[in-house]
Parts: sequence; structure tokens; C-alpha cells
Amino acid sequence: MAEKKETALPDWRPQTRAVRAGLARSEHGETAEALYLTSGFVYETAQEAAARFAGEAEGYVYSRYANPTVRMFEERLAALEEAEACMATASGMAAVFAALAAHLSAGDHLVAARQVFGSVNRIITGPLSRFGITHTFVDGRDLNAWRKAVRQQTRAFILESPANPTLDVMDIAAIAEIAHAHGALLIVDNVFATPVLQKPLALGADVVVYSATKHIDGQGRVLGGAVLGSRAFIDDHVQPFLRHTGAALSPFNAWVLLKGLETLPVRVRSMSESAGAIAAFLAERLGAENVRYPGLPDDPGHALARRQMAGFGSLIAFTLPEGRAQAFRFMNALKLIDISNNLGDAKSLITHPASTTHSALSEEERAAQGIGEGMVRLSVGLEDVEDLIADIAQALDAAGIT
Repeated sequence: MAEKKETALPDWRPQTRAVRAGLARSEHGETAEALYLTSGFVYETAQEAAARFAGEAEGYVYSRYANPTVRMFEERLAALEEAEACMATASGMAAVFAALAAHLSAGDHLVAARQVFGSVNRIITGPLSRFGITHTFVDGRDLNAWRKAVRQQTRAFILESPANPTLDVMDIAAIAEIAHAHGALLIVDNVFATPVLQKPLALGADVVVYSATKHIDGQGRVLGGAVLGSRAFIDDHVQPFLRHTGAALSPFNAWVLLKGLETLPVRVRSMSESAGAIAAFLAERLGAENVRYPGLPDDPGHALARRQMAGFGSLIAFTLPEGRAQAFRFMNALKLIDISNNLGDAKSLITHPASTTHSALSEEERAAQGIGEGMVRLSVGLEDVEDLIADIAQALDAAGIT
């Protein structure tokens, strides 16, 4: 069928792939990608319809299964990630759930870094547990913990590196080796790093998931997600699961995300450069022990990040010493930076994880991840870095930090 058709990819560099990969022009020769806002497709004959549904003829049948605009997004992201195949989803959490649920069955065991995003934690402890899938949480930085957690029934590992919101960095290659030694898949949430700064598949991971809502869109416009991996994993596991459970990415959102991919490398590199400067300022103002950013020489994950990443990303976490009240005073005093739980946007955004993105976790669970009441997470955007530093400085003053 058309959605499975593979074409040779030119030996382009990443920035060219971000602009050109997957482009399929119609007979009209449009410069921008065509937007196919259609739920279904028509056939010249009943025989053609039957052949398409049987997989004997190329062509689309239903946009819940595949759509030309969505397919362009999938092919472009796969090219940028250097993955064999990609399937888009309605959101990042739909991508995570699909990657796990399409692979695991009742009686299987999952090992997860305890530093996974709050909603991922809830998927593991909620629906997957109800489906009879057991789990063990480990400190993702501790390789021995991964080894000790493995059981005979273990079929998958999952982690996020750098982690949200603590920026903990995990050794993807070493963890992949442990997983593979026991016949398990390694699933990596690469949302903080993006395919511009880190390629988990090249490091040994089997599956990569994204919330395309974040850096890939980059302007806070639409929801979207993606699962990437081998052709066999996508075709045999993810595609049937998504086709029949319905978490399809809308063609309009796919079109917006396609345009986001065009500028992704430029945006991520610029935002990362600014984040490095801001992290250095914060480390001097608050003390290095209170700032988490892999680009800082004193950060616990710095050496590993240098090995497995091409840059350190646009996210910073830092802790204000007097807890939630002081964190709120600081955030409320910001004049340029917006308070929002999103990230990866062209606009700089800040949130208080303990009361927003990770509020569903218990106090003990947050403490185990290193998420304190004084921690805030800053997503650095595309504003002038000196304006951002000035805004942070005056807000620190207002919060009583001199």
C-alpha cells in the first residue's frame, strides 16, 4: 500500500533532511507541502478498493490508517532520526502508550527509569498494570539497578534522557546492551534532546518516541507525537495497534509539524546556545549545586552528555532554597518569560513541576526523582539571551535572592 512505499533517501545532511525529506508534490507542483484534509479516499472501481484493502495495490484507504500529509511528516522525521520507519500519533503520550502497549502483553515485565515523565509513570502504574504487565522502577543512572531489575519475563526498558525535569543523563548505549542481553527492547523518550542533538537508535536503542508538540512544532500550535524504530517493529506492532485504537495524527497538525521540522535544527542550536549562557549565569548566582544543565562542567551528567549528545539542549532546572513560596514569587516576578507547562517553544517558558507536570506523583515519588518544592524548569526560547538573563536577574531579586 502507498503508506508502506519506500524510496531511496539522498545522502543529505540533517538540516537538508529537515527541509526536504519526504516531500511529495502533487500534480500541481506546490512549493509547500499539500494539506490533505480528507477522512477517506475514492476508487475508480470496486476491484481497486478491494485490492487496496488487501494490500495488493498502492493507495490510501482511510486517514485513520494513513494520510499523504501525515506520511510526509513521518518520512521526514524518520530521515532526520535515521530510523527505518515512523508512525505519527495524536500526541506524545499516545506515542509512549503505543510503543509500550503494542509490544507488551499480560504477564510481561517492564523496567523503567523512575525519572520518566509524570504521565508515563501513570501509564505504567495505571493501564499497563491493569492489563497484567508488571514493572520495576530504577534510578536510570545506575547501571547495576537496571541489571538487578531484570526478570525472566522482562521484555522492555524505557527511559528519558535528559530526564524531565531533573535533566538527569542516562547511558543509552550501556542500558541498551543490558536490555539486549536479556532479549528486551529499549524505548527512549528523546523529547528534550530532539533528533538534532541525540540519536538514541545509533546508540543502541530500539525505539524512540517523541512529543512533537514540543520542539518539533516549536511554536505552541498543535499536539502530535511519533514512534520510530525498525520497519518490522512499526509495521508488525505499532501500525496495527494505532490503526485500530484510533490515536491518529490529524493532517492539519501533520502539516504544521512538517513546517516545524524545517527550522528545527536552527531553532534547537540557537536555544541551546542561549541555555548554556543562562545556566552559567544561574550557577554563579545560585551555586552550581542548585542548577541542573548537562552543559555545565560541574553537572553530574556532563561527561556522559558530551559523549552521547551533539549539544546540551534548551532546558534548565534550578532550585530556589526556600521552596515553593519563593519559587512562586520568582515566577510571578518574571516580565518576559511566560509561565507555562509546555516546552521547546520559540518563547521562553517556565513551570513549577511539583505543582504542575509532576503534581500527580506522590511527595515520595517526586523526592525519589529529585523534584523538590523549590525546583523550577526553564525552557529557553529564541529571545535575545541578554534580555532573558536580565528578566531572570530581576525576578531573583524580587524573590529575595541576592
